[in-house]
Amino acid sequence: MTQIGSISNPYLYETLNMMIGQAIVVQTKKNNIQQGKLISVLPDDIVLEANRTPLFISMKEIVWVTLATMKK
Repeated sequence: MTQIGSISNPYLYETLNMMIGQAIVVQTKKNNIQQGKLISVLPDDIVLEANRTPLFISMKEIVWVTLATMKK
């Protein structure tokens, strides 16, 4: 179990935990935008699955996160 005191942004951590299993969009400080299914939330990283490939994104690099919208 992770101690909340060891997490750099506990609010982001808790919000992302509620999004596990959903398709999300993430923008990083390097202006990269990644989209995929949120697989895991770790104290320092998140894991997205995009095209069957796991992508690790540092929590410190995240600018914003939102649920992905489905195209009709």
